[in-house]
Amino acid sequence: MGPILLRYRTRDLIADDIAQIRATIAVQYARGRSHIARTLCEQWQWRQANGGYKEFAARDLLLRLEEAGLIALPPRQRIKVNRAKKTYLQIPLYARAPLIGTVGDYPAPVIEPVQAAHGDLWDYLLDHYHYLGRPTLVGEHLKQLVFIDGQVVACLGWASAAWKLAPRDRYIGWTAAVRRTRLHLLANNVRFLVVPWVRVAHLASKVLALSVRGLAQCWQQRYGHRVVLAETFVDRARFAGTCYRAANWTWVGDTQGHAKRGNAYHRHGVVKGIYLYPLDRHWRDALTARAAGP
Repeated sequence: MGPILLRYRTRDLIADDIAQIRATIAVQYARGRSHIARTLCEQWQWRQANGGYKEFAARDLLLRLEEAGLIALPPRQRIKVNRAKKTYLQIPLYARAPLIGTVGDYPAPVIEPVQAAHGDLWDYLLDHYHYLGRPTLVGEHLKQLVFIDGQVVACLGWASAAWKLAPRDRYIGWTAAVRRTRLHLLANNVRFLVVPWVRVAHLASKVLALSVRGLAQCWQQRYGHRVVLAETFVDRARFAGTCYRAANWTWVGDTQGHAKRGNAYHRHGVVKGIYLYPLDRHWRDALTARAAGP
């Protein structure tokens, strides 16, 4: 096999792999980086669980190999432009009546997946009212809006799980090798916002319970595979994780205060609690490869 020159997600690259990538770059050089990434996916049959090629991952891998001095990519065909931050001069039309009381005072919340018509509303609310702002979600993800009597009261965002978290991985019983093959069975609650003019007791935990109840089915319909465990991070300096605990999420430990920027990890010092919620009664078997298949 030879020594491993670079380890990326589920792939260990040796000298033969690097030679193959260099040969592909030489043949496809004039067609650009995206075409090279797509060709690499075809050669490796590198696919997502839903059958689509892992083109985003392949492009990221090529950049890492270039940074490591192992390959030389062709120049970018288009100059990368950092898009200006949205200012939302045209505010989406939505009701903003204050709601107070308890969740039992109102009709049951209704969760709707964000379609094109509501995309700007989800972006606007997160941009203006969540302390982390509007996220850029790539890869597998879901955006949800929550309504009571036709009025938006909350937003949720779900995305792919964090690559590695020592407390989570110990709790699941993961080895590094198993994690690489089962990580797609987790979903990360990257955003949760109850709009500030809605102060309804127990609404947050109710919304979380409703969202996770249908999450596995939504993921299956959109991406062709299930998810069996949900995770989230709670900034311990800001929040106590009350709504997650009330919705029966389990705290399994804290992060170390690092975040990924580009292809490297940097310490920011913000410690976050890690919470997990099972979406399937056999979630541990599914994640530790004791089950028959993914």
